[in-house]
Amino acid sequence: MMNKSDAGYDVSDFDLDDPELPAEIDSEAMLSGEYPYEDRMRRKAYETELRLLQIELLKLQRWVRAEGERIVIVFEGRDAAGKGGTIKRFMQHLNPRHARAVALSKPTEAERGQWYFQRYVDHLPTAGDMVLFDRSWYNRAGVERVMEFCTNAQVEKFLAEAPDFEAMLARDGIRLFKFWLTIGRPMQLKRFHARRHDPLKQWKLSSIDLAAIEKWDNYTAAKEDIFRHTHTDAAPWTVIRANDKRRTRLNAIRHVLSTLDYAEKDAKVVAKPDPKIIGSGSEFFFNA
Repeated sequence: MMNKSDAGYDVSDFDLDDPELPAEIDSEAMLSGEYPYEDRMRRKAYETELRLLQIELLKLQRWVRAEGERIVIVFEGRDAAGKGGTIKRFMQHLNPRHARAVALSKPTEAERGQWYFQRYVDHLPTAGDMVLFDRSWYNRAGVERVMEFCTNAQVEKFLAEAPDFEAMLARDGIRLFKFWLTIGRPMQLKRFHARRHDPLKQWKLSSIDLAAIEKWDNYTAAKEDIFRHTHTDAAPWTVIRANDKRRTRLNAIRHVLSTLDYAEKDAKVVAKPDPKIIGSGSEFFFNA
């Protein structure tokens, strides 16, 4: 199931500390991972659409408050795929009293002795609220597995229990969305390089990110197991091809808005997500 265009991609000559990005990586980045667009979306069109969709998000939030709904949106995927930036655009104009982003650091000693899902349960929304997870309980089957922070037995236990946990959330009425953001390998290298050399982005480049450069195939294997075990009717995965951050943000928002029947929805603004870059079919799982 590995993406053929990125499997075995040669990174032996890539030097993250070299201030000049190799021309080959720069030229291949946008179309890597079978991305369907040659150019980024134009800024003016993006900003116009984003504003209209953010107005729709405010309508959604009013509906959530009025109806006592609970929404959870999970963002997972490749390192540097744009999870944080997408969450920021979701949250930008929402009332922060009733919408929050959660990005947990590594577990404390006490948390390591708890039921694995327990520290995430503490952050689930009450009636009328929305919570967006910048990485989630899937750390166990992703980062922790690849970096060997947990055992194989713990990973297997998680993959067996996660569908039951999420089905329980759905049965209790939580509206659960799971996004997997994926980028091509040259695009990942380009974004890591930008983080390394832009003083305003250096905080984004962690030791985990650095290790990811050599662990592309390991993350691919982990992703395949995650999809195989946890893509369910109660909690399906939605994959977004994320080489263009602007299209990623618009289509993630559009997917949530188009799924929910909230009051005063403007169907022309919401429209349908772009089927070229977002979906839950095998062609998306295969290339994630």
